[in-house]
Amino acid sequence: MTAIDAATATSAGHAIATSRAVAVVGTGTMGQGIAQVALVAGHLVRLYDAVPERAQQAADAIGGRLDRLVEKGRLDAAERDVARGRLHPATELTELADAALVIEAVVEQLHIKQELFTELEKIVADDCLLATNTSSLSVTAIAGALRLPGRFVGLHFFNPAPLLPLVEVVSGFATDETAATRAYRTAKAWGKTPVRCADTPGFIVNRIARPFYAEALRVYEERGADPATIDAVLRESGGFRMGPFELTDLIGQDVNEAVTRSVWESFFQDPKFTPSLAQRRLVESGRLGRKSGQGWFSYETGAERPVPHTAPPTEPPPHITVEGDLGPAGELVELFREAGITVHEEDEDRGTRILLPSGGQLALADGQTSAEFRDVVYFDLALDYRKATRIALSASEVTGWETLRQSIGLFQALGKNVSVIGDVPGMIVARTVAMLVDLAADAVAKGVASAEDIDTAMRLGVNYPVGPVEWGRRLGRSWAHELLDELHERVPTGRYAPSLGLYRQSYVRTGEQAS
Repeated sequence: MTAIDAATATSAGHAIATSRAVAVVGTGTMGQGIAQVALVAGHLVRLYDAVPERAQQAADAIGGRLDRLVEKGRLDAAERDVARGRLHPATELTELADAALVIEAVVEQLHIKQELFTELEKIVADDCLLATNTSSLSVTAIAGALRLPGRFVGLHFFNPAPLLPLVEVVSGFATDETAATRAYRTAKAWGKTPVRCADTPGFIVNRIARPFYAEALRVYEERGADPATIDAVLRESGGFRMGPFELTDLIGQDVNEAVTRSVWESFFQDPKFTPSLAQRRLVESGRLGRKSGQGWFSYETGAERPVPHTAPPTEPPPHITVEGDLGPAGELVELFREAGITVHEEDEDRGTRILLPSGGQLALADGQTSAEFRDVVYFDLALDYRKATRIALSASEVTGWETLRQSIGLFQALGKNVSVIGDVPGMIVARTVAMLVDLAADAVAKGVASAEDIDTAMRLGVNYPVGPVEWGRRLGRSWAHELLDELHERVPTGRYAPSLGLYRQSYVRTGEQAS
């Protein structure tokens, strides 16, 4: 055993030793990225592609990327030369016979993957770990045709594989625990952050992330706000790195819509995952995003980017009365005082709200609508009200102008941009976060993954500012349940019905308080 192998064995337990070969089948972007990760980790890597000469082209491309790493000072020239010597393009599948791990990254078609692994089983040793990088197909179904399905796992890397740390290690119905553990520890030895999950549609990230796109599209379809405003609110108030409209333009509208449709169909058309008609029409029109030059936004040369709706400057009210503790928005009381607003506080059992000099009320989004009450303005949830640079307000046709004006001025006094949106229940950030919390609670309750792995996956896989389980804890375990309950009452399609997992969380919390 070499010194490198000894270090790997010590740090990663049963990870595949670097003295063993790793094979990658499929030499597109993902295949090349995975091969580079294994190569830099110290393995001999065999590349195979069914198209002649493509494996050699991929090896040349990987060599070029290693050169750039040397130029940037991230890799020593001697290490690069040694790594190049370990990279072997294969012309026949039989050349992969000595591999301890074979990872497939070919086209997302079930029969093609099944045929490939059936052939591989005839070539590799019985202790060789077989893995698929699929993001949309069932790991169980791919393994269904194998003689030894227990050694088959999902290893879902994220693009670009050399840069993004997350790897979802997926156990199919027949996967042996030892195989899943070996795959997990190998990914960890390669410097990745692996998370474990069951074989469920979308795994962790693509399952739980659906509401981030779906709720934004729903608000747009409800004529609550335009794409630029929705994106700005989720970035500047919700703390997300990108808004869903600009992000789907980057991903590709066809790709994002296909993932949503796949998850929806795999869950037997569960209303929680219903695709968007607006996005379907965008795809049908050929407006696929950046790659086509037009999506929700135009990417043609010289095109002006739409700006979010921002209310003009307005005078703030001189004083307000806060009833209750404002729940997740409690820090606003201190911010209002710091801005020079006189704040009177009263303890009330009727809920939490802000009373304005106009006689109207300002309340945190709770799943209800302004139209149901006399002179009420709702304000949206923020990840951090002190750091947020934009706040959304919603009002109805029956909301008094003076109440809306004072609400705008109140948040502008805190240095925030204010976007006034339509009277949609749950607004933008609040309904999105509540749905994310619900899907995460459902996944934990059904044994899809641990709470810790879900939060890790969502932070590293899609750059969420906080994992949804942790976010739910911060907001209070009953917050998401209560908001979704109100939404479900107004939109009784089943989309917003709180999951049993979320219900149990709320019930346990209530029981704890009662005791």
